[in-house]
Amino acid sequence: MENLRLADYLFLFSLVSIWVILLINIILAISGYVYYLKGLKFKDEKLQEYPFVSILVPAHNEGIVIGKTVESLLSLDYPMDKMELIVINDNSSDDSKDILNDIKNRYRQYNFTIINTDNITGGKGKSNALNIGYQVAKGEYIAIYDADNTPEKTALRYLIQTIVKDDSLGAVIGKFRTRNKHKNILTKFINIETLSFQWIAQAGRRQLLGLCTIPGTNFVLRRTTIESLGGWDTKAIAEDTEISFRIYKMGQRITYIPQSVTWEQEPETVNVWIKQRTRWVKGNIYVLIKYIKNIFKGKQNRVLFDILYFFSVYFLFLTSVVVSDILFILSISNMVEINIPFNFGIIWILSYILFVLQVSITLSMEKGEGDLQNIFLVALMYFTYSQLWLFVAIKGMFGYFSDAINKREAKWYKTERF
Repeated sequence: MENLRLADYLFLFSLVSIWVILLINIILAISGYVYYLKGLKFKDEKLQEYPFVSILVPAHNEGIVIGKTVESLLSLDYPMDKMELIVINDNSSDDSKDILNDIKNRYRQYNFTIINTDNITGGKGKSNALNIGYQVAKGEYIAIYDADNTPEKTALRYLIQTIVKDDSLGAVIGKFRTRNKHKNILTKFINIETLSFQWIAQAGRRQLLGLCTIPGTNFVLRRTTIESLGGWDTKAIAEDTEISFRIYKMGQRITYIPQSVTWEQEPETVNVWIKQRTRWVKGNIYVLIKYIKNIFKGKQNRVLFDILYFFSVYFLFLTSVVVSDILFILSISNMVEINIPFNFGIIWILSYILFVLQVSITLSMEKGEGDLQNIFLVALMYFTYSQLWLFVAIKGMFGYFSDAINKREAKWYKTERF
């Protein structure tokens, strides 16, 4: 070991970093399973009286899906007189306005408001649309659903029943599922990824650290919380992660209720997936840099793990994988010699097994998802879908710094619907 050179140190550093992230995720997966077992005791304990809730749906050129979403929300199992639906039709150029007006005329008995913005008041991104919506909302609780969602009838009620009973909660989040998972192999991969993420990063962190992050949809906030925060950050394109950090910094908690389920449409082509995921990376890097600059200021105890976790995933893990891949290619080309006395074949096989194991644990918690076909897809994901994330992460990082240098304003990053 005393004769190690720079390439050896780089390779060793990369190997250790990758394994640390893998081990953290397997611990989170096991913690998520514990949370799942606790959830088996979940009871639908209805309230004697339900609070008034304002449901906000930000929408930009969502004519293909908005009709089904609105009708699904108006059919929720929640008292009609204690609910209002507000759709922010934000600077849309398609037929969204006509579709929404038609539904409003057919559902006159419901408290349904349509806000149509133009390129002056709107068109500046989801955060801006949500700020417009919540300022006219009347509810003491604010629920958010994306424009492509069809929540199960009990979704909103489960969230409200949870947050009402615990004053320490600033927000409650539910689960999202892939509605078009059988469309092609990409949507099958996305279905596995979203389930794995929610049981590892949401349920696992909730069980182990009391942490979880607001997703973009199917969650409820206290009105007093969002007012104290001054609304959504209009510079954030990952507004869900950003507002989660601020909720924790103000001393409130967020919890995860996987029994509350909404179904959403996921990208069906690789190009659309890359655009969407690149936006996520750019948004999360913005949040990371925003908070890491002030890491020693204010209350950081709850968000410190997430700051370190995001940094590890987007910088440390990404760099380690890229460096190890480059060194591996150079070594087999005899351009660089690695002199570390380990059996790298065994280490690589173990890391692959660990990846398949942690994802398989999460699939076992969902009825009908832990079958052999999905396990085979998980094994295949490691070499295909997961490698695409490297490209997306690099693209997102360059995109973020390019936007920052050129001072580009936040705008709608439209996910193409099918």
